[in-house]
Amino acid sequence: MTTQANSSLLNARVGEVTERIVRRSHDARQRYLDGVEAAAAAGPRRQRLGCANQAHGFAACGPGDKAMLRAGAGANLAIVTAYNDMLSAHQPYENFPEVIRAAARAAGGVAQVAGGVPAMCDGITQGEAGMELSLFSRDVIALATAVSLSHQTFDAAVFLGICDKIVPGLVIGALSFGHLPAVFIPAGPMTSGLSNDEKSRVRQLFAEGKVDRDALLEAESRSYHGPGTCTFYGTANTNQMVMEIMGLHLPGASFVNPNTPLREALTKAATERAMAITALGNEYKPVGRMLDERAFVNGMVGLHATGGSTNHTMHLVAMAAAAGIRLTWDDFSDLAPVTPLLTRIYPNGKADVNHFHAAGGMGFVIRELLGGGLLHRDVETVLGQGLDAYVREPVLAPDGSLAWRDAAAASGDETVLRGVAAPFQPTGGLTLLTGDLGRAVIKTSAIAKERHVVEAPARVFHSQEALQVAFKAGELTGDVVAVVRFQGPRANGMPELHKLMPPLGVLQDRGLKVALVTDGRLSGASGKVPAAIHVTPEAADGGPIALIRDGDLIRVDAVAGTLTALVDPREWVRRTPAEADLAQSHRGVGRELFEAFRSSVGTADTGATIFGTS
Repeated sequence: MTTQANSSLLNARVGEVTERIVRRSHDARQRYLDGVEAAAAAGPRRQRLGCANQAHGFAACGPGDKAMLRAGAGANLAIVTAYNDMLSAHQPYENFPEVIRAAARAAGGVAQVAGGVPAMCDGITQGEAGMELSLFSRDVIALATAVSLSHQTFDAAVFLGICDKIVPGLVIGALSFGHLPAVFIPAGPMTSGLSNDEKSRVRQLFAEGKVDRDALLEAESRSYHGPGTCTFYGTANTNQMVMEIMGLHLPGASFVNPNTPLREALTKAATERAMAITALGNEYKPVGRMLDERAFVNGMVGLHATGGSTNHTMHLVAMAAAAGIRLTWDDFSDLAPVTPLLTRIYPNGKADVNHFHAAGGMGFVIRELLGGGLLHRDVETVLGQGLDAYVREPVLAPDGSLAWRDAAAASGDETVLRGVAAPFQPTGGLTLLTGDLGRAVIKTSAIAKERHVVEAPARVFHSQEALQVAFKAGELTGDVVAVVRFQGPRANGMPELHKLMPPLGVLQDRGLKVALVTDGRLSGASGKVPAAIHVTPEAADGGPIALIRDGDLIRVDAVAGTLTALVDPREWVRRTPAEADLAQSHRGVGRELFEAFRSSVGTADTGATIFGTS
């Protein structure tokens, strides 16, 4: 594969990064593709199952479906669902299987729920013990997806998932069955409620003790108020952007609200496409071939251009590895300088994803990036027409059928969405930091420029609760770099640390220089405080972050891309890494079941996965 085939307008840096990934991945990718080809060459497995095996597979079906599966003439579509009715984002999936079954029958086939995967809510577990299972749930979801498809009675699969670890886990699982076509079907964001900016303001007031719990709960309830994805641009909505720009969604499907006629029409159309691209027809598109190096580069560019979730510096690495493709943080870093920031969606601005969608949405973003030579145009997609088909948006025709029109030619709101000629900033929203404290990432798109460099004394904590205790006791009165360590994947599963943001935001609003350095996570909702996160090597591996002591001068420099301890080198080399008693994080709320995960998980920069990267 060469990048020259894509377009003479392809940005040179994008081409260089892609070619580098191709070279680095060559052997692993070829082994993976050989496996895909071997599985595909054998033909649809269902038709070669023994009679007892087949009978078990259609025993509970209705007469029509049973006859079709028995004859083996039409396609059998697997539904892998993350439905539960606790998560607002996943509650709309309750009725999707019946819609998909009906659409599959109309297309001459059958659809069956092949299995379910767990779907936990990071919003509920924030600051709680359950959050320490969150990142590991991604790999559990991948395993559950593999179990769902292991019956080998399916010709393609559709995947119902939205939120943080769920979509990456589904992708990893889908790629383990790379000979099957895969279509991802979103459910959409909830309608706009209390603004994210106002919600954040009330959280900060509560942290200062200026409003009570009732006021806080009222604000949260007005913000998270109905079915659909949370409306800020965190990991869940970044997932949707990534799935669309990588061609696994139908064009414009990501941000259509749930329980609307257009949403249902898109679900039916996605089912029709899944049925059309099986090996039984003339448009066979196995997902393992479709998601190549170019598709993952497009995902990284989209991440930068939209100021997406920092979690994807791990998720994209882990997803690519499942396809035999080796991404590194250097790839993200090298794409950042040439990728302009085109959106301002909370926490990078005041708007939510509904405002973004109304202003032009994904069709506008993809057209602008294509026009700027920043995306590979001729990638495979579930439509099979390259990314040019993704500069359209879905609408309902007067007769109620699904139709497509060109995406908006101009932004409907330039405070939310802009083109490449006049972006919000000339570079992407994520920066790689490297120095004597290791490697980390920082999300700069939500941070005021005057805070891109912070140099201040360290205050070291071994939990977010300890920082909150110090804040409430009035101990944090000067400039500070809060170092919260032993929060990495080996230590305790690498939880998100969002409860740090309100107190640190209060300190920053008091005029102090404030930054966070941690081997834990924050995700797309990182907010306005400079945060060097995913520090690797982590403290539990004896990384340099474990050498920091209270009072050390720490410099977080998102301009130069450095993370350093300004400590006398002679003293630094004499220090021994700090240790922490992590037993409390290894028991209760199911955490004892994940000991094997903690002992085998990889580093943050290699995807923080138990599956390895080769």
